Amino acid sequence: MASNSGWYFSKNGDPTGPMSLDDLKRAISSEGGANALVWGPGVAEWTEARKVSALGFSARAELAPPKAPTSRTADEIDYEIFGDDMQFVEVTLDPDEVVIAEAGGMMYMTQGIDMQTVFGDPSKNQGFFGKLFDAGKRMVTGESLFLTTFGAVSTQREQVAFAAPYPGKIIPLHLDELGGEIICQKDSFLCAARGVHIGIAFQKRILAGLFGGEGFILQRLTGDGIAFVHAGGTIVRRELQSGETLRLDTGCLVAFDPKVDYDIQMSKGIKNAIFGGEGLFLATLKGPGTVWMQSLPFTRLAGRILANIPSRGGKGEGSVLGSMANIFESRR
Repeated sequence: MASNSGWYFSKNGDPTGPMSLDDLKRAISSEGGANALVWGPGVAEWTEARKVSALGFSARAELAPPKAPTSRTADEIDYEIFGDDMQFVEVTLDPDEVVIAEAGGMMYMTQGIDMQTVFGDPSKNQGFFGKLFDAGKRMVTGESLFLTTFGAVSTQREQVAFAAPYPGKIIPLHLDELGGEIICQKDSFLCAARGVHIGIAFQKRILAGLFGGEGFILQRLTGDGIAFVHAGGTIVRRELQSGETLRLDTGCLVAFDPKVDYDIQMSKGIKNAIFGGEGLFLATLKGPGTVWMQSLPFTRLAGRILANIPSRGGKGEGSVLGSMANIFESRR
C-alpha cells in the first residue's frame, strides 16, 4: 500500500512538495492532469501520473505526450519587494543557493548567509585571465571590478535584502520568460540569482552611442534566472508591436529586449532643439519587443538638486521671499 505522505508534483519542471497523496490527487486534478510528472514512495523516478497505480487513473484515458522537466542553470530564488518610493528586495535562499549583487547594495542578511567578494563573473567557471577579462568589461561600464555573492550555508532558508540607491522602483526580470536576454542601462543592475551572467552590450550606431544618454556601452543580462534592476520614479512597461515606434527622452530608457531596434534621432526644428527643454536628441525604439521606461532619470534628479543648492550667504532661490525668510531666520 502506498504511503500517504512524501509525494511530489512537477509542473513545467518546477517540483512542488512534499505533500500527502490526497493533496497530490487534488493538484493533478486542478493543474496537471494524467500527464503530470509525480514522484513519491514506491516510485523510483519522475513518472507520469497515469502510470502510478496509487492515483487510480484509467489506462484507457486519452493522453497527450508527456512534457519532461526543464533544466535550469540559475538558482530558483524566492523574493519579496517592500516599500513604495524607496524600495528594497528581500531574497530568500534555500541551502546552497546564491545571489549575486553589486558591491554596496546589501541592506541586511540573516546569520546563515556567507558573503564573499569575487573577481569576475561568479556564475562562470573560468581561470584567472577569464576573470580578469570580465572584470575589465565591468570597468568599462563604470562599475566596480568586484561583485559580491551571498550564499545560504546553513541547513535552513536564509534571507538577504538589497536596497535601491535612490527613489524609484525595483523591477524583477524573469529572464526565462523574457527570451533569456535583456539590455539595460549600465547602472541599473541591483542583484540576480547565481547563473545570470552580467555582460556588456555595445551600441551599433555611433549616433546612439554619442548622444543616447547611456554612451556606447549598456549592460547585458543573460540566463534563465531572476535579475533585479532599479530605476527612478515610476516604471512603465510597454509592449511594442511589429513596426510600432516610440520616441522618448534618452535618459528615460531603462531596459529593452534585443529584438527592439534602438536608435537616436535629432529633434525637428531649431526652436524645439534649443528652447524646448528636451535636448537635441530623442531615443527611437521600434518594435516588436518589450521596453521599460522610468519617469525620473537619476541625472534629472541630480540636476534639480544641484540647481537648488543655496549659494553662499543666500537662500539659493533668487527671490524676494527668500531674502525675507533670511530676515526672520536671523531673529530666531
